[in-house]
Order: sequence, then C-alpha cells, then structure tokens
Amino acid sequence: MRALRSLAKRVASSKKALFGAGVFLLLLAIGVFAPLIAPGDPQAVVGSPNAAPSIKHILGTTGQGGDVFAQLVWGARDSLTVGLLTGVAVTVIGVCIGLFAAYAGGIADNLLTLLTNIFLVIPGLPLLVVMAAFLPHSTLSIIFVLAIAGWAGTARVIRSQALSVVKRDYVAAAKVIGERSAHIVFAEVLPNLTSLIASGLFGAIAYGIAAQAALEFLGLGDLNTVSWGTILYWASNNAGLLQGAWWEFVPAGACIAVASGALALLNFAVDEVTNPRLRRLRMPRVRVRVLRARAVSDMTEESHVA
Repeated sequence: MRALRSLAKRVASSKKALFGAGVFLLLLAIGVFAPLIAPGDPQAVVGSPNAAPSIKHILGTTGQGGDVFAQLVWGARDSLTVGLLTGVAVTVIGVCIGLFAAYAGGIADNLLTLLTNIFLVIPGLPLLVVMAAFLPHSTLSIIFVLAIAGWAGTARVIRSQALSVVKRDYVAAAKVIGERSAHIVFAEVLPNLTSLIASGLFGAIAYGIAAQAALEFLGLGDLNTVSWGTILYWASNNAGLLQGAWWEFVPAGACIAVASGALALLNFAVDEVTNPRLRRLRMPRVRVRVLRARAVSDMTEESHVA
C-alpha cells in the first residue's frame, strides 16, 4: 500500500495525469448520471429518421428515429463499465500468471511462458470474433472474451520484471528465514511492480472499450443494449455514412477516441514518473534567465573581439 500511495502521489503531480483523469472521470460521471441527463428510454422513437441536429435534438436522430444524444449518454454507461471490468480482469489474470511463472520457475515457468506466447502469436481480432460468435451475445460474454484474449501481454511484461525482482537479496533473505511464498510474492515482489500494473491497467481499460466497440460494430455484441459500439453498428446498418448523416457515427467515435486518449495520458504519466529518462529537467525561471543573460553576454563579447 505504501508503494501504491507513493505512486499515486507522484502521478497526481503530473499535468498529463490530471487532465487525463479529469476527462475520464467526466465520462464516468456522464454514464453514472445518464438517467438524470437524458431521462427516458434512449431507444425510443422521438422524431423522424436521420433528422439533422436541431434545438430539439442537439445531435440529431438515428436512422430509426432515436435521439443520438440520449443514446450517447446511456452508451457511456455500458461502454465504460465493460472497459473497466475488462481492464480489471485482464490485469488480474496477467499479473497472477506472470508472478507465478517468475516465482515458480522451472517447468511451471516454461509451460506458462509457452501458453503466453501462443496467445500473443494468435491474431487478436480473429480470436475475438471466433470466440464471440460461439458465445451468447451478452455483456458478460463480451467481458469474458476480451479478458481471455487480452491477458497475455500483461503477463509477459509482469513476468519479465518479476524475474529481476525475485533474484534480489531481500527476496532471497525472506526465503532463507522461512517466509511463506504468498507473503514473499505479495509483500516483497508485488509492491515493486506497482507502476507496471497501473500502466497495464490503463492500457487494458482502453483495450476493453475499443475492442467492445469493434465487436459490436461487427454485430457480435448484445444489440439490445445501448453502447458506443451499438451506435456505430446501427449507423452502419442504416447507411448513415452513405446518407451523409455524420451525427450518427462521429459522436460515438469521438467518445471512444477521447476515452482512449485520456487513458493514454494516464499511462504516459505513470511512465514519466517511474522512468527517469522520460522526465524533463526543470530549472527555476530565475536560473533560466541568468543562463540566457550569460549566453547573450558571451555572444556580445565574442562579436566585439571579432
């Protein structure tokens, strides 16, 4: 917990992290308060199909006459829920497998590494499509499919870093004095991987949001729910692009891009505070002015000498 608090404090000092967190929390708040922002059934027919944005419908209507703004607001709830749950599932599976492989070593490490490499080699999107096609079209199925297809990258990174940690002296000392394996893994090894786990979590959430939208765009999700992916599916199904109804697909695509961008900023912020090579050297403004004045003075003197 001490390592987590220290990381959170350092990340909170980053402008990138604050901006990314603010944007993502705003999207979360929109999803949570969707019943207050856009009350009623978001799939209800409220106007003529493909109506352009107006005062009554600020983002126009869909090809079925639904309000695009209402569906966008309600879609934030489903898409972000799937993204968060997928991110947690992917991170937990990847961390557990990576830690166990690194700590156990031997045959267990070889088998788990082989399994990880197999999942990394298999093309991601075809695997998602095949798995989603044979499972019931529901939100839980989508989360299950995304978690199974996405854990390998996290496991590989965690195993690689954990291998260096388990070889350190304090881990060897804990083994010599007879500490239990669970205590060594969770008290000695895991805290040193906090930054990697946080970075992987943000990336996994973004993966969950984008992958769900991709599957639902292909018609492999639960089309009875409202999410950013189903908005894109119905926009394509109703030929919104061919009819020039940009309001049917641009807002949903922009929301996915904004959410992914906010998570990317959080990811970059974690990398910056944990990797000294990515930190910019900051000097006080007074020091910068003094250096500039000296440089100008030196240039002036050289010109006079010449």
